[in-house]
Amino acid sequence: MNASKILQQLMQQAGGSQKGGSGSGVDVKGMLSGLSKHLGGGGGSSQGNGSSGGFDVKSLLGGGAMGMLVGSKRGRSMGGKALKYGAIAGVGMLAWKAWQSSQAAKDVGAQPSAEQASAAEGERVEVLSGEFQERRSLELLQAMIMAARADGHIDEQEQALITEQIDALGADQEMHNWVEQQLKAPLDAPALAREADSPQAAREMYLISVAVTDDQNPMERAWLDQLASALNLSKEMTTELEHQAQQAG
Repeated sequence: MNASKILQQLMQQAGGSQKGGSGSGVDVKGMLSGLSKHLGGGGGSSQGNGSSGGFDVKSLLGGGAMGMLVGSKRGRSMGGKALKYGAIAGVGMLAWKAWQSSQAAKDVGAQPSAEQASAAEGERVEVLSGEFQERRSLELLQAMIMAARADGHIDEQEQALITEQIDALGADQEMHNWVEQQLKAPLDAPALAREADSPQAAREMYLISVAVTDDQNPMERAWLDQLASALNLSKEMTTELEHQAQQAG
């Protein structure tokens, strides 16, 4: 599988979107607006270079996986909560900052060195390599997909679009099959939490889940609470992680 490649591209898309630009060559706000017309059956062709209500499907498939995962259920209504792209783009660093803030708040005296902290807490996804990066990437992608499904509103058509978009990012066949499986698997917070390979991984999994949910939605809030419990994250830590996500924008 090439999970690390897919996650890195999604993070790059999120970074470009958060800046209001088109780092991936795609206007994500425009893509989501067009997606609402596409899913609403607004006429036009969805094949080849055709468009639906001015919506270029090739542009969507070329760079809209991030928008689809984060905004699939909100694409029909662009009002409401802002999408937290910045939290995805900087998930590792922001999760680490949340831990540092929690340590400072405890006033535990002498702080561990960076090396000691990394050994005890785990490395950030951005600095991992090889099989360790691949494993963490799978954990985060799985967390994103489950969080995106938490309100139960991703239908079969949207599942197919997400799979196509992940394929467009260069997913190999094994990755394609894995994504399809994750889009249909039961939502299981304890099983997801067991995939976390370190405290840092647990924080990243929660933070990236916050980024693709709306905590004002009761079903999505319930999922975040279930995941926090399964990951053994304290209320103080989840509050700090959610704060970091909001600050990142």
